[in-house]
Amino acid sequence: MLTLVGLGLHDEKDLSLRGIEAIKRAEKVYIELYTSKWFGDVKRLEEITGKEIKVIGRPDLEENYERILEEAKEKNVVILVQGDPLVQTTHVALVLEAKKKRIDTEIVHNSSIISAIAETGLHTQKFGPYVTIPFPEKTKGLIPELLVETIEENKKRGLHTLCLLDVAERCMSVKEALEILVKAKVLDESSEIVVCSKLGSKDAVIIYGKVEELREKEFDSPSVIIIPGSLHFTEKEYLYFFRP
Repeated sequence: MLTLVGLGLHDEKDLSLRGIEAIKRAEKVYIELYTSKWFGDVKRLEEITGKEIKVIGRPDLEENYERILEEAKEKNVVILVQGDPLVQTTHVALVLEAKKKRIDTEIVHNSSIISAIAETGLHTQKFGPYVTIPFPEKTKGLIPELLVETIEENKKRGLHTLCLLDVAERCMSVKEALEILVKAKVLDESSEIVVCSKLGSKDAVIIYGKVEELREKEFDSPSVIIIPGSLHFTEKEYLYFFRP
């Protein structure tokens, strides 16, 4: 059996009771920490659950996933995933491969950045497709066309755009991301945006303001940027309280 358990947004205290029960039943437990910055402690997680937990990387779930699936044919295997298990397509693909092999699967959901952005007061049903802003060195300095097209299409439809910041080798800063978005001409210095930092923690920060005001501010990682679309009056009222 293969079970994917969501860790939530911040640390081991976000783990649900259902998630803890799933880990305690498991014969093998893995945790992946490459999709975002996690502030928890694996050793503390082992103490809470009474299980040994092995850290795995991207290759283990993308190129070498067959090994884990072979284990899941004979054992109860749990993979701990940051946020909600099925927000990342890598994990969807893993579950799909398990189903093809007729391996039983279970998903234990948790909070993710996709749901946490509701804390801004923006209506979740008014978000269009989200984008990820990559480091320039990954794209040879070029700005991906899909990134620009997605933001522009969301704008045309009056939809908000959630911009995730790259966490490949390190966490991209808000300043770096804004420089890329301004260079792509999807924002200018007077554009009003929302910056969210460390959502899901007691140190969460949400600020609504102009690019020129926010690009020089220091934000803790991980952060996201939201480009608002057409604002409902209740959204405007809510955002007022996040003005710097």
